Amino acid sequence: MMGFVHVAAAVLSLLSVGQSAPVTNCESLIQQAEIQGRDQLLGKWIYLADSTNIAGAKIMTQMFVETAWGTFTAANESDAINVFQAQKMFGSCFTLTTKITLKNNTLSMVHPFNVTEVRLHSGCPDCIILLSSYTIGGSTYKGLKLLSRRKKVSDAEMEEFRKQVECLNLPPPTILDTSKGFCLGKQETDVTDLTDIFDNMGPQDLSQLEDLLNNNGLQMLVQLFISIKQLLDSK
Repeated sequence: MMGFVHVAAAVLSLLSVGQSAPVTNCESLIQQAEIQGRDQLLGKWIYLADSTNIAGAKIMTQMFVETAWGTFTAANESDAINVFQAQKMFGSCFTLTTKITLKNNTLSMVHPFNVTEVRLHSGCPDCIILLSSYTIGGSTYKGLKLLSRRKKVSDAEMEEFRKQVECLNLPPPTILDTSKGFCLGKQETDVTDLTDIFDNMGPQDLSQLEDLLNNNGLQMLVQLFISIKQLLDSK
């Protein structure tokens, strides 16, 4: 069970309905930005905030994911990028390596499920805002995430991200607390790499994941962990 929780949390961090903001503001806030070649994306990025319309994802991220960062490196194919992610969860380090392609200003991944991402305009000079669409089985979800070269952005930059989330009718974002520190990735002595598990996800695994996402499974899982924690704290 815990292994599946780790994978689910990693998937949600890849993935992770408010009232709409005024239309006049939203037109500029959610305008797509050009990705000027993959070199613009290469290097280290800190995951600072995200929002997704997957029920229960916000609470699950708040409970399990402390901090996360990733590195984008050029793959052998001219349009491909290797993405290495390191997440601090449950006080331990979990890593995941995936490959994405860049074509027509769109980042995409096809295995183990379909993901497409486009970049939105941002007033933050060293940030990237990615609007994602995930298709798992017969269900499609969307999300927005904020990555930066810095460990912390200004209040104004974070407020802009919140407004973009609101314009997309997504739930309020989860803000990761970078003061909790980061795992060192491959340099850690205790690392759990989820790459093989992720790569080997088959139709049955995706069906289970879809059921978990569509049938309030995440909310039930969260409630279970809350109950266990309360029981342990009372002893």
